[in-house]
Amino acid sequence: MTIADGFPGQRMLVLPRPRVREALQQPGTSHLVVTDCGYFPEAHSHGRVRTTPISQAVIIVCAKGGGWCETPAGRFPVTAGQVIILPPGHPHSYGSNEDTPWTLWWLHVTGRDLPEFLTAAGMTPDAPIRTPSDVYRVVALIAEVLQSMERDTTTASLLAAAGAAWHLMALLASDRSTGDGRYAAIDRAAEYLRTHIDDHVSVAELAAMSRLSGSHFAALFKSRIGYPALQYQTQLRMARARELLDTTDQPIAAVAAATGYPDSFYFARQFKKVHGVTPFGYRGQRKG
Repeated sequence: MTIADGFPGQRMLVLPRPRVREALQQPGTSHLVVTDCGYFPEAHSHGRVRTTPISQAVIIVCAKGGGWCETPAGRFPVTAGQVIILPPGHPHSYGSNEDTPWTLWWLHVTGRDLPEFLTAAGMTPDAPIRTPSDVYRVVALIAEVLQSMERDTTTASLLAAAGAAWHLMALLASDRSTGDGRYAAIDRAAEYLRTHIDDHVSVAELAAMSRLSGSHFAALFKSRIGYPALQYQTQLRMARARELLDTTDQPIAAVAAATGYPDSFYFARQFKKVHGVTPFGYRGQRKG
């Protein structure tokens, strides 16, 4: 037998549903509303089964112990340091391990901007588990949400909770770790590009270093980073070029060489393609 709540030391806030409907119509809070949130320490026998989908996304952080979640895609184990993200509109269930019950920080969110966050992060029932690089930041943001919700249900408090939830969703969307070992090589390749901006490296060489075929590497890189490898490399080089143009008096040829372009004329063409202006013209623009 599982129970939904009632754990010693728990904290839990549920926003009255008429207040939720009101917040969804108000400026600011209409973008993102926290409807429920809480903290369940060592939640023995905790679990929920929702055969009828709900309209909120459910975000659960396992801070200690372990458990599981289940979606139409199957059953997934959950360990300490992992986050469950369950999109709205799908049946799901989750529960704590019997021998090592989990400690949870959790919230439910809705709002007109929620679908964009879920799409940007690839948060689907097929991949409900994330392993964030800094789970402490995730927990701190949910604690901030809970603190705001515990104060009262005024618009000011709901806006404060929504702001922390927005930060949380953006963090989860940008930190797309899934614990999938296939992406470890891609992360290393992206880090190599970030730290070797002026190196001349091809996709084939990156794939070889990752011990993947060229086509497999290219597909995984775009899926993981959001851009093809060479386009990502160009973005990194152009960001460095802008920095040098803005903060130094180096000649254009020196900036080109420092960002991996031995041919300054080719660099200028690439720079204009990205920025719509030549490096010289960019340097002359007023900024700040």
